[in-house]
Amino acid sequence: QLLIGYENGTVVFWDLRSKRADLRAYYDEAIHSVAWHHEGKQFMCSHSDGSLTLWNLKSPNRPFQTTIPHGKVQRDGKKPESCKPILKVEYKTCKNSEPFVIFSGGLSYDKACRRPSLTIMHGKAITVLEMDHPIVDFLTLCETPYPNEFQEPYAVVVLLEKDLIVVDLTQSNFPIFENPYPIDIHESPVTCTEYFADCPPDLIPVLYSVGAKHKKQGYSNKEWPISGGAWNLGAQTYPEIIITGISEGVVHWGEFHLVITLQMLYKLKTSKVFEKQKPGEGKATAEIVEEDPFAVQMMYWCPESRIFCVAGVSAYVIVYRFSKHEVNTEIASLEVRLQYEVEDIITPEPETNPPFPDASSQLPSLKSLSGSTNTVACEGTMKDSIPCLSVKTRPVRMPPGYQADLVIQLVWVDGEPPQQITSLALNSAYGLVAFGNCNGLAVVDFMQKTVLLSMGTLDLYGSSDPYQRQPRSPRKSRQFAADNFCMRGLSNFYPDLTKRIRTSYQSLTELSDSPVSLELERCKSPTSVKGSRKLSLPTDLKTDLENRENSFSRSRSSSVSSIDRDSKEAITALYFMESFARKNDSAVSSCLWVGTGLGMVLILSLNLPASDDSRQSEPVMVSPSGTVLTLKGAVLTFACLDCMGTLTHPPYEVWRDPHSADDGEKTRKRKLVMHSPTSSQDMGDHQFAVICSEKQAKVFSLPSQTCLYVHNITETSFLLRADVVTLCNSVCLACFCANGHIMTLSLPSLRPLLDINYLPVTDMRIARTFCFTNEGQALYLSSPTEIQRLTYSQEMCDNMQDMLGDLFTPVETPEAQNRGFLKGLFGGSGQAFDREELFGEATAGKASRSLAQHIPGSGGIEGVRGAAGGVIGDLTRARIALDERGQKLGELDERTASMMASAEAFSKHAHEVMLKYKDKKWYQF
Repeated sequence: QLLIGYENGTVVFWDLRSKRADLRAYYDEAIHSVAWHHEGKQFMCSHSDGSLTLWNLKSPNRPFQTTIPHGKVQRDGKKPESCKPILKVEYKTCKNSEPFVIFSGGLSYDKACRRPSLTIMHGKAITVLEMDHPIVDFLTLCETPYPNEFQEPYAVVVLLEKDLIVVDLTQSNFPIFENPYPIDIHESPVTCTEYFADCPPDLIPVLYSVGAKHKKQGYSNKEWPISGGAWNLGAQTYPEIIITGISEGVVHWGEFHLVITLQMLYKLKTSKVFEKQKPGEGKATAEIVEEDPFAVQMMYWCPESRIFCVAGVSAYVIVYRFSKHEVNTEIASLEVRLQYEVEDIITPEPETNPPFPDASSQLPSLKSLSGSTNTVACEGTMKDSIPCLSVKTRPVRMPPGYQADLVIQLVWVDGEPPQQITSLALNSAYGLVAFGNCNGLAVVDFMQKTVLLSMGTLDLYGSSDPYQRQPRSPRKSRQFAADNFCMRGLSNFYPDLTKRIRTSYQSLTELSDSPVSLELERCKSPTSVKGSRKLSLPTDLKTDLENRENSFSRSRSSSVSSIDRDSKEAITALYFMESFARKNDSAVSSCLWVGTGLGMVLILSLNLPASDDSRQSEPVMVSPSGTVLTLKGAVLTFACLDCMGTLTHPPYEVWRDPHSADDGEKTRKRKLVMHSPTSSQDMGDHQFAVICSEKQAKVFSLPSQTCLYVHNITETSFLLRADVVTLCNSVCLACFCANGHIMTLSLPSLRPLLDINYLPVTDMRIARTFCFTNEGQALYLSSPTEIQRLTYSQEMCDNMQDMLGDLFTPVETPEAQNRGFLKGLFGGSGQAFDREELFGEATAGKASRSLAQHIPGSGGIEGVRGAAGGVIGDLTRARIALDERGQKLGELDERTASMMASAEAFSKHAHEVMLKYKDKKWYQF
């Protein structure tokens, strides 16, 4: 039996056996769905006016009941007002309670702002469940699918446009099940991504246990009701973690479970360290970025020490430490003045100015930059020494997990806002965090909560600057117009674009290349990934950016020839490592490698206290070493190899709980892991430094600083991402180019290993979220809710089939149910049994010798008839087969005779040709 409803209000009842329509029913409104009701004797229809009608199969002339669940009842007794269409309805019966009527839509028209909803009617109770996204379809899960039985519904599966939820019907408040397969994992657009493979195995259970305490309450206590299929384990055993930062300041940790599925582990909200801005306040932030002031711009995570650092779009850096214990404490904060005055540049004279300032004399003045008080010097509307956001000054309760240890903010200087951060690095063994922007570099000691260095980029060179930078005339006014456009948010230049991002998650495809410098392009976007990783945009993304920025006439190139046009130089890459800082060094020391947007590499020496006991009291000295290396294009990444070509990791501190209840754990010394050898003899007196820019890669030998290998990666395009990764117990350089090519180079020889045109960057989201990791893997966000993983490892490609899952789970065939004696006697229908099953030796036992035994034979008239009939049938089939064979043999004889005649004719003609030309000479032809 089949029910069909039409838009003209007609319902047709079809009998599938006779293939004809048994009855028809008519209604005034269009029918959107039909459902069986009351054991197949009645049916229910939903209509375009928001009404539900009940029909009887015996009298289908008109419905015997009509209701509008969400319609307002009129006082005059008139028909309730019409509502929105009910798109789908399902009617499910229960044995011990009232039936369930579940439908989507049907709300009143006077509530236009309501979100999509699902209504559940159980008896006289009506519950409306509002959804975050439009409903595509829903399905009720029941104990039995047959309508002529009590179906006993227990859950409703609702498919939304961007999510899948399951509602528990067994509880009165109708909670939802916790989804083990996250579909919409991000509430806002993703601004940056980091991918870690082969991380410490104890991290995942720790993050999961802490993240489980932070999950939303109110989920159903039952298990996920949807089952089926199974994932294969495959050959991969190492854990993988993905970290994503979104525009609302939230950071997610996720694990790739069993290679394929993604399981969310932990969520961190960075905005909790700041005060909520009241209406009318926050003008300092609004002049930088109007919307999303907490957007995550860059992240740095040390898995071994569990220290996490995040840089936000509002020019701040937050250092987090991991703890298993809840604390209630104040958040330490520092304020850094990092403003570079372009108009005050004077060409230094080498004979009068020292190459670098003395670090010991500079340290007291640098510490004064970290004052916690706001010294606001207001002259009219001029702002000075105030940050963009306000850190909470009262004690803050921090749950177990990542807890804010230090907040560093760049402040306004002389009425100009701070520039956005373009590079970020942290080292847990040194206790230092470094960050830079297009003005300069800052180094902060997060253990002593002091600022060690705050210096403009040109001051880092001293007399070693290889370029002649011309001074610029001072501006007439401090009012920032075009000069400050790189700190404006996307909403200032693209208000319509920002609105589309927040509503439909469209990518930033309106941006394109322009005469603006790569550094300023990077500073301008609050959604840049990794600072130095996302340099500019592909040339094929052409828009009206040039028209919008014609007022900004200054142009800049990453080449050396045009360096004198502009004096600003952004810090694009930072890296802490143990290396040779100078040519005459005989042993490695702690260093900070600094890369700029002009392809310059500087090395800063770090003078740390000799003993760990004095680390909290003695200051750390930071001074330029005078070493300057050059590349073509903005610097992207650094790495260090020993003399055997093995990757040397930076030193790190082993994690310990800073708020442990064990006093011995609090007072114990830090445990540092130093990957570098202690003496130069152990490493062969030299090491390799790998440096990659957006145009080329170089390998230098240290301490001689000799360029051993150089490879020009691209001339017509530029790199968006470059990482030094391990693959098959070796090291290589993985690069992703703006033209869509994925390339790998061997280290340290820089020989090309792979060059594949994978995916042209037609979407800004790809450039913003693309990242490499170890074991030949990479990922990016192909859409706001889809993570695309890829591999360039042949070993993983060979094992890909083993990683895929099975749709169906094999189960054993269940045994037949035993029938009782009375049920078999009075059940009505007979049951077939085998003779051996009833009277065989396996069931009845072995018979006695004195009893007669039945020996089956061929006697009996029936047996003879059956045998005779079988012989006659066999003879008939054999005769037919012989006739067919004779016919085929006859056809074969005819074809053979025809072939013989053709052969004789051919032989005759050949003989005649031979006689014709037998007596002729060669010149007669």
